[in-house]
Amino acid sequence: MSRRPTTGAAGEALHTAVLEWYDRHGRDLPWRDPDCSPWGIYLSEVMSQQTPVARVQPVWERWLERWPTPADLAADSPGEAVRMWDRLGYPRRALRLWESARVMVEEHDGAVPRDHDALLALPGVGPYTAAAVASFAFADPQTVVDTNVRRVLARTVSGTEYPSPALTAAEMRLAHASMPRDPDRANRWNAASMELGALVCTARAPRCDECPVAHLCRWQLDGRPAHDGPARRGQAWHGTDRQVRGRIVQLLRESPDPLTRTDLAAAWPQDETKVERCLAGLVDDGLVEPLAGARYSLPT
Repeated sequence: MSRRPTTGAAGEALHTAVLEWYDRHGRDLPWRDPDCSPWGIYLSEVMSQQTPVARVQPVWERWLERWPTPADLAADSPGEAVRMWDRLGYPRRALRLWESARVMVEEHDGAVPRDHDALLALPGVGPYTAAAVASFAFADPQTVVDTNVRRVLARTVSGTEYPSPALTAAEMRLAHASMPRDPDRANRWNAASMELGALVCTARAPRCDECPVAHLCRWQLDGRPAHDGPARRGQAWHGTDRQVRGRIVQLLRESPDPLTRTDLAAAWPQDETKVERCLAGLVDDGLVEPLAGARYSLPT
């Protein structure tokens, strides 16, 4: 008879099963190569936020080829960072990467800082990114918690189909308590639990028949009770400010010359007011630079 895990934290059996599965089935991603630089790992973590790995990898490779060190990026213009961001979405991340490269040059001798607090102080870096870079680049076993990790722990340990809509202090405590004590295993657990959530313990149609810990999963052993929390809503896209902002940036990225307001109206011809609002927001965010003659370009 299967023994149910105790609510509170992942145990040794869960750690071992997930780590062994990861050793066999973890994706061969270039930023997981032992020879990948901390800068390469840092780029991968920023680029992978809310973006599928398949879209990230070619952009990541082009960035590292052009800017193999923080100093190389810092010496270029922020507009080139936005241009090279291509279609990854949330282009503000490109600007923050350029800003963080400048900080690395000015305050950390041109290197990605090893200290967790210094990582957290970089422009655009939040708790997840700081912990992930510390763990994966410097073997500092910080607790890495993304959506995939939250879902794995919610199901295997807490017995719920989905975590709460936003990260809670209780989830953070659970994730910390669920870390293996051995530093090496803790760092591998960070990657392995995230990978399990991305490939098997997915939000929709989880592949429980292929899960290495189905026999330990509290949600599975309880009969997979249906989610009884707030309704999960997908993100709207068509016609949103985010879509229009993206179209404006794309027009500027593809043009060798600055564009006028009339040119940029093509981003959303259905609603000129929306284009004006989004353009003003992009200027305020530093992603678009206004020029003389009512023209606009990527930041120089």
